[in-house]
Parts: sequence; C-alpha cells; structure tokens
Amino acid sequence: MDDFNWTDKRVVVTGGAGFLGRHIVARLRARGAGAITVPRQAEYDLREVANIRRLYAAARPHLVIHAAGIVGGIGANRARPAEFFYDNLRMGTQLLHEAWAAGVEKFVAIGTVCAYPKFTPVPFKEDDLWGGYPEETNAPYGLAKKMLLVQSEAYRQQYGFNSIFLLPVNLYGPGDNFDPDSSHVIPALIKKCLDARARGDRRIEVWGDGSPTREFLYVEDAAEGIVLAAERYNASAPVNIGSAFEISIKDLVGAVAAATGFTGEIAWDTGKPNGQPRRKLDVTRAEQAFGFRSHTHFAEGLRQTVAWYQANRPGG
Repeated sequence: MDDFNWTDKRVVVTGGAGFLGRHIVARLRARGAGAITVPRQAEYDLREVANIRRLYAAARPHLVIHAAGIVGGIGANRARPAEFFYDNLRMGTQLLHEAWAAGVEKFVAIGTVCAYPKFTPVPFKEDDLWGGYPEETNAPYGLAKKMLLVQSEAYRQQYGFNSIFLLPVNLYGPGDNFDPDSSHVIPALIKKCLDARARGDRRIEVWGDGSPTREFLYVEDAAEGIVLAAERYNASAPVNIGSAFEISIKDLVGAVAAATGFTGEIAWDTGKPNGQPRRKLDVTRAEQAFGFRSHTHFAEGLRQTVAWYQANRPGG
C-alpha cells in the first residue's frame, strides 16, 4: 500500500496537540494530508459521547487516529488510578464505537506498553498480552487502553469494522511533558538534573534501586510507525512499536546526568516502587506487517531532548 494517498483523506487526530500527537500531525502534513482535525478539550471533551458525535459530524473523517489519553508516570498513576481508568476507558470505547456508527473507514487506536503483564517473557511478544495482570502501579491505565484491543477485535468480527491497535513503548523527545507531577522518567530526570545544577545542589534523589530496565523510542520514530500502520496495516492483531533498545534505570540516570552536565551524587530511594522489572519489545511484527524500524540512536535522541528543554524551560 505504498500508493496510499493522504491528500483525499480527512483525518481526526485526538491528542493531536499533545506530545505524540503533534508529531503524528507533522508526519501527516509531510505526506500531503490537508484535512486534519485536532479536537481541543475546550471545545470537545472526548469523555462525553455528545461531543464525539459533534466532532465526527463536523470533521466527517475517513480516518481517526486516537492518540489522546490521561497519562503520567508512576506517581501520577498511584495518585489518580480511578481517573486514569475511567477517563481513558470511556474516551476510547466511545470514540471507536461512534467511528463505526458514523461510517469511518479506519480507526487507529494507540495503546500502551503498560498493558503487558508485570512478568512478561523478554522481549515482549504481542501474543503474551494476556499472560497475566499488569504492573500494579499503572494497571488501571494499561487495562483501560487494552480494552481498545478487545473492542477492535469484536467490532471487526461482528461489523467488519477496520480498526487497528498499536502498542508504543516508552516515548521521549523534544516537546515532552516536563511537569514533575505527571511526567515520565526521562523528562523527570532531565528536569531534576538541570534544576539541581541551577541551584548548585550536589545530590539528586531517584525512585527505586535502579535495577529495572526500559526500552525508549524517540517520538518522531513513533509517529512514523503509527502513520505507516495507518497506511499499510489492516488487522486487529496488536502490534508493538518500539526501538529494541533496552537500558537499566541506573544506566539511564547516568546517561541523563552526563547529557545535562550534572556531576553530583545519585541517591536511590529504595522505599519507592521500581515499576515493572523489565521492558523490551519484540518488534518483528511491525517490520514484517508495515515495514517499520526505528532510526534514532538513543544518545542522539537524548541530546536533542535535553537541548530542547534547555531552550524552552522556564527562565531559559
């Protein structure tokens, strides 16, 4: 499907003003998509079905890419598990159902690596998704997003509706969320290191013991994978979107400290949770199904993320 033509497609990108969504929109525009609708919460609160119907009636999309979500790191997930479950669940299920009801050609659901069981054989294969309960600190969020996979399969079986379900690994890059109350690990560490330098602190504190591993995918690579899937993939079987690069939190902290110029002590708060012990995806299916491979080396992606934040952080 290399001849997929975006110029005659109307596209809705939920979350299109957010971190990942902005990069998806940029990729679509680079491919010639002209009619892109990005619903803003002030006008379209997508938790309410009436707003979804109003959005679809106005935009008349051929394609919907659902990248919106209530998201955050371990702290935010522990503080607001009910919100993370309910808001993500009703937003996703209603968006997909109303897309089918409105005759939308294709629905692209963006899931999360948090949907995987806490103890999943490494590398995570899509067939292992139902092998156990997710890691407790983000299970409500992960399960709410995972229901889009169940819905995709059910609507394809009963209605022949073309929807797909993608599982991006942890993302990072320019434009990430650096709010300490809701950010993920890389932006949180970058901010912590740069703030410590600015104050002259010689010590920072990090949650856990540093032993867990994570896989990180540069946001521009993730956007490319999602757009490729929108163009070329037409099945409900879930697909991992990752980089196949795994790093321990201990090594990650060292890399961020070096990239930000922080040379002080790293103190580990072992009373705080580690999260899932290991995360590394098997990315074979994405390459075979729609030709996606990540291209950005982690060190280069981290350098660009730090540079972006230094240029845009409050106070310069």
